[in-house]
Amino acid sequence: MDVILIGALALVWLVAGLLADGLPAAGTAHLMRRRSVLLTSLVGAGAALFVAVPVVTALLPGASAAPAAALLPAVPALLVLTVGVRKLSWVRRGAGAFATAPLAPVPPALRAAAAHPLIAAPLQVAGLAAIVGLPLAAGLIQLPGGDVPATTGFTGFAGVAITLVAVAVVTIGIRAVLRHSRLAPLVLAPLHQARQRARATAR
Repeated sequence: MDVILIGALALVWLVAGLLADGLPAAGTAHLMRRRSVLLTSLVGAGAALFVAVPVVTALLPGASAAPAAALLPAVPALLVLTVGVRKLSWVRRGAGAFATAPLAPVPPALRAAAAHPLIAAPLQVAGLAAIVGLPLAAGLIQLPGGDVPATTGFTGFAGVAITLVAVAVVTIGIRAVLRHSRLAPLVLAPLHQARQRARATAR
């Protein structure tokens, strides 16, 4: 049951991360709104699973490693629920403003907002952290202080795993920042062109 719970947790957050990654690439405002609504639902499902893990394990007999495994993605998930959801709601409302024109192209400002690093990156990190928690939920890895003493092999494995996760997190963050910085100038370009036209008219 521990593996099922953490596996479901990882699946929901990974799917949400993949959907958020494609959010800025939506071809129309209508499609962006549909994706943002679905993404909001996935975040809600992920939050519900965090609540379900301790509740279900408390009802089952015997010790469970699922609550400890669920703590790994808890920090990025908390960032999603406190900051990412708010930014996602801005995107959803912005795309909803084009309800009467479903085939309208996505404005540069809305596309840049959808690419904000605090939308996709925490979701992807939460999914990655939940995957790392699967061996813990399966009992393949023993936490320090557990019933089974940690071996040298485990220590080496844990060190490699932490290093790989850290590299993956940094890569996800850098990629998200670079994509947002690439789209942000498109927001200012129309303003710059309008100013140039106004100056040319004044002359």
